[in-house]
Amino acid sequence: MRKAKIKVIVWGLGAMGKGIVEMLNAKEGVEIVGAVVRGPKIGKSMYELIGIDRGHKKDIIAGSFNDVIKEKVADVVILCTDSFVKDSFEKIKYVLEKKINVISTAEEMAYPKAQEKELSDKIDKIAKENNVTVLGTGINPGLIMDLLVTTLTGACMDVEKIRAERVNNLAPFGPAVMKGQGVGISVDEFNNRVKEGTLAGHVGFPESITMIADAIGWNLSDPIKLERAPIISSVYRKTPYAEVQPGYVAGCNMKGYGYVDGELKIEMLHPQQIEPHLEGGTTGDYITIEGTPNINMSITPEIPGGIGTIAMTVNMIPHVINSRPGLKTMIDLPVPRAIMGDMRDLLED
Repeated sequence: MRKAKIKVIVWGLGAMGKGIVEMLNAKEGVEIVGAVVRGPKIGKSMYELIGIDRGHKKDIIAGSFNDVIKEKVADVVILCTDSFVKDSFEKIKYVLEKKINVISTAEEMAYPKAQEKELSDKIDKIAKENNVTVLGTGINPGLIMDLLVTTLTGACMDVEKIRAERVNNLAPFGPAVMKGQGVGISVDEFNNRVKEGTLAGHVGFPESITMIADAIGWNLSDPIKLERAPIISSVYRKTPYAEVQPGYVAGCNMKGYGYVDGELKIEMLHPQQIEPHLEGGTTGDYITIEGTPNINMSITPEIPGGIGTIAMTVNMIPHVINSRPGLKTMIDLPVPRAIMGDMRDLLED
């Protein structure tokens, strides 16, 4: 085991960034050496910004990306900003050119070639040129509706159809997710934004569907189809990052469909809203595989999205460091697992 701790920089101190800092502080063999913020947050204590006690930890003064991220100053930068590849590209490029590995929570980065083949190829090239690795991960995409589905097909002799459903609570997520889901807006505004193409809903169905298809050898024929519908609240709902009045939108009912030779092969259902229990709703993760044999998996309640994303991001750190250079996805690296000992124990010589 190497003596030096794994050095990590956290870029973005929102809901996910805060949770990642808290988890890293509780782990052995790893230390936070920098935090990247912007605007008035620059120059302030990372711990004060996110409102947690640093205990005996050395204080970290948050700074701009070009002040914090220097060549080889860390082993990994965890990028907790954005949802889309195009918005993340310049940040990822900057870090890679400083010869530091990247783990991104941007949903499209879970399988970027699904919609951004050109940028995906550029990221892979830059990473290889600098002998470092890039991974996009999270709870979904990253685990529940793609990697876990793919893993379960490993027990099948053949597969005819796949259906994945995740019914979850959006409450742990920050303002960017709330805006993308249309939380708190009127039904008319929701429908208008869908027509205009400015309401993303769940980001990641094309990535999850393409990951599964590529992993098991299905060639998607028709374009992936996406549907978005508002989930309308009958009661007042509130989270740290959103507020919904009765009659307004509490979330987005998202559906995705993948076709092989014109036949529906991968179906994804993802109704997500804040605090569904306030109207008697329950959460859960469900996977149905029609094949030999048939497989039905049910996890109730859901694996919490916020905690799951934080854990997936931190737990993949050693696997990213161990990986060969380039752009990787969750089907390329060892299976995720909780790290209860010293994180350095998982590093290869």
